[in-house]
Amino acid sequence: MLDPLIKRAGLPADASLTQVVDAVHRIPFGTPADRTAQGTLDEWRGTSATKHELLAAALEHGWPQTRPRLVHRVHQRTPEDARERFGQDAAAALPEDGMRDVHRYLVVEVDGERVVLDVTFPSMPGWDGASSMPVAAAEGTDHEAGPDPDRELRVLEAAHCDPRVRDRFATALA
Repeated sequence: MLDPLIKRAGLPADASLTQVVDAVHRIPFGTPADRTAQGTLDEWRGTSATKHELLAAALEHGWPQTRPRLVHRVHQRTPEDARERFGQDAAAALPEDGMRDVHRYLVVEVDGERVVLDVTFPSMPGWDGASSMPVAAAEGTDHEAGPDPDRELRVLEAAHCDPRVRDRFATALA
């Protein structure tokens, strides 16, 4: 995934780790028709799940020492939180009591330190190359993904999410 990402993002062949993270961060938020890392690369839009899958694959290839690990956060998104973070349209897409959601982000190792990368929304602060980025989800319960992160994500979504509300919210964000 690294070489096609570098080409699609217009990065130099010897792009740095920070440049690659920034390139994925700049990909617009939106649900690709093919909800995979390849779909995000092809359609140049992605969700927390697909953008972090793409970034993890690129880092595994180019910077395996970062040991990228996907993490799923089960959290409650309230209309008030959505209004603060994303504006009135996003808040209006939620029911009064909010919604349960599952958000994916990435944890990597940089200079022996655990660092959080969340490249979901281009409007959020970028990565400085050393410290953790804020997670674009409310506080919740984190689940480090195992060998089949997409299956694990589907299991968590089935247990915690209303897909109609989630899709309506994602559409409002795009």
